[in-house]
Amino acid sequence: MKTVPLFPLNTVLFPQGLLPLRIFETRYIDMVRECMRDGGSGFTVVAIRHGTETSSEVHFADVGTRAEIIDWEQRADGLLGILASGRERVRVLSHHRRADGLLVGEVAPLEEWPSVELPVDYASLAGLLDRLLEQLGTPWSHLERRIGDAAWVAGRLTELLPLDLEIKQELLEENDPLQRLQRLRAAMLAAQNP
Repeated sequence: MKTVPLFPLNTVLFPQGLLPLRIFETRYIDMVRECMRDGGSGFTVVAIRHGTETSSEVHFADVGTRAEIIDWEQRADGLLGILASGRERVRVLSHHRRADGLLVGEVAPLEEWPSVELPVDYASLAGLLDRLLEQLGTPWSHLERRIGDAAWVAGRLTELLPLDLEIKQELLEENDPLQRLQRLRAAMLAAQNP
């Protein structure tokens, strides 16, 4: 168990995923500074259930992903830009708000998904992901690709496709990589045929 900053967002990050962020709130600028000083302890991205990223009353999922900052830049618009990489799924056991407004929580790592070879039935999803990563350009086009890994393919597609946040969260919480692929494909079909 460790105590880390929590970053509630309207997105879901998976292990090995990338998340570019524009940081403008003082509490999150301070969080980035702390993370950089801390030598990579990072922060945990949690999906918002109710409220907003900037509200003081926000409710979020209790399963998220610990992320580390792998790059940063001072943007032309004056905001701080960071690129975070997902490291491991964690469960938030408890949390509180510090005086500066930053949420911090006690988190425990969840068991890592087993590496499972992508079944032939899902090869079209791997092809879709490959094309999508190329179209998105940097930084996604530079990701080390693990197109043969079922969990990696499902994670990247879930992050990148315009699926409901609730579905993305359910897929993050799913432990079986093959079940995740099956549920992802069903969600993609449902989104095409509402």
